[in-house]
Amino acid sequence: MSGAGEKNPGGQPAEGTDEQGQTDEPEGLGFGPELPRRAVLASVQLPDVSETDFRESLAELGRLASTLGLAVEGEVTQKRQSFDSAAYLGPGRLADLTTVVKSRSVPTVVLLDHEVSPSQARQVQKATGAHTVLDRTAVILEIFHRHANSRQAKAQVELVRLQYMAPRLREALKGGDRQRGGIGGKGAGESAMELDRRKLRDRIAQLRDEIDAMQTEHKTRSARRQGLRRVALCGYTNAGKSTLFRALTGSEVYIADKLFATLDTTVRQLSPEPKNKILVSDTIGFIRNLPTKLVASFKTTLDEALEANLILHVVDSADPACERHIETTNAVLQEIGAGEVPQLLVFNKIDKLPRNEDGSEAALPEALLQRFPRHILISAKRPEDVQRAHAAIVAFFDRDLVEAELLVPYDRQALRGPIFALAEVLSEDHDEAGTRLRVRIDPIALRQLARDVHVVGAQNQAPTQSESKRAKE
Repeated sequence: MSGAGEKNPGGQPAEGTDEQGQTDEPEGLGFGPELPRRAVLASVQLPDVSETDFRESLAELGRLASTLGLAVEGEVTQKRQSFDSAAYLGPGRLADLTTVVKSRSVPTVVLLDHEVSPSQARQVQKATGAHTVLDRTAVILEIFHRHANSRQAKAQVELVRLQYMAPRLREALKGGDRQRGGIGGKGAGESAMELDRRKLRDRIAQLRDEIDAMQTEHKTRSARRQGLRRVALCGYTNAGKSTLFRALTGSEVYIADKLFATLDTTVRQLSPEPKNKILVSDTIGFIRNLPTKLVASFKTTLDEALEANLILHVVDSADPACERHIETTNAVLQEIGAGEVPQLLVFNKIDKLPRNEDGSEAALPEALLQRFPRHILISAKRPEDVQRAHAAIVAFFDRDLVEAELLVPYDRQALRGPIFALAEVLSEDHDEAGTRLRVRIDPIALRQLARDVHVVGAQNQAPTQSESKRAKE
């Protein structure tokens, strides 16, 4: 398989790549930019899947295909008790798929809406004459591969792709199990399959070491943020997280109307900046049936949600499947251990909801809003809505503020600057001991100031859940 090459920090090709940056991955697994443009979808509806869910999943596969630059020209579906063990579809529908694929004399990609075994994919390809057969997992991995930009994201995606490819080597190399000479041309040497397996094992081990090192770097960066207020934007892919992130922080991040447009976590300060700095991170989007190995590999990236004090759960309110998208996102957050982090549901893209007959903006169903009472309705493209989201974030953290009296000795008046930067000063008095400041301040910042100034008194308030969590960081 040809793929985008990587270079190490010194600018040299990474181990496992040649001078042109091509990887040593084995050919024939269907990844890479050489995919033809024409695509046909195929899916099996199992008994426990409703018609609505089935159609939504198939439509989503079509959007994934569009993200890869493929043009979907047909689909073949079937209701079955289970997948056909040999070729996913039953013989009759497999024949129908063959007819659709061969209806035009151009190379065609067949996309299957489930993860299938290597032998099932090979049988579909053999029967239909398709150029390539990709299951849903392979499609998602290819998109992640193309959109990964940072060293960390590239390593994470490559690791999962290689793990996915490993059991598929036998099918990809059938008929090519030739021997390669041993040392000095003597001995049986290695077969092509054995050599490729060894290359995969070596590269996987190397990538795991690299990712472990990057996780250590992440922990170091995270330690520097202890005591800071942190917000993570999470949600289903293409819900508008990056658009909202740009609006809340003023940063320039890539935005596109496609699935998984961004994979790299970006951290910026909330802008305009409140008294106490708030960091906002934009995480990767989620999707139904997101490969488990992909979730595990992106653990460092997803830790932004786990370490946050507040999750802004961004939802595309104009998508009919938004409730299921909420459930999918919450399931992934639960899987990574972030299920207990406080959430604020952000119903985004309300400007795309169908209009009422009188031209006014339609509202979301009352039952949906009652199910998720802690929410705000916005369009990330409207400044006034972004201001409301900004205010909601600040208000969340301001619930934890406490009132305290600080005594600053006259010989330490230089501390007034940090105090005014970190706290809202309610009053200021002077006596023989020094300057007394009555302030409203974040408990974490108060403990930091207490190292240098005398805290005369503080409001007797039990720590909130958010404060307790930050105090443990």
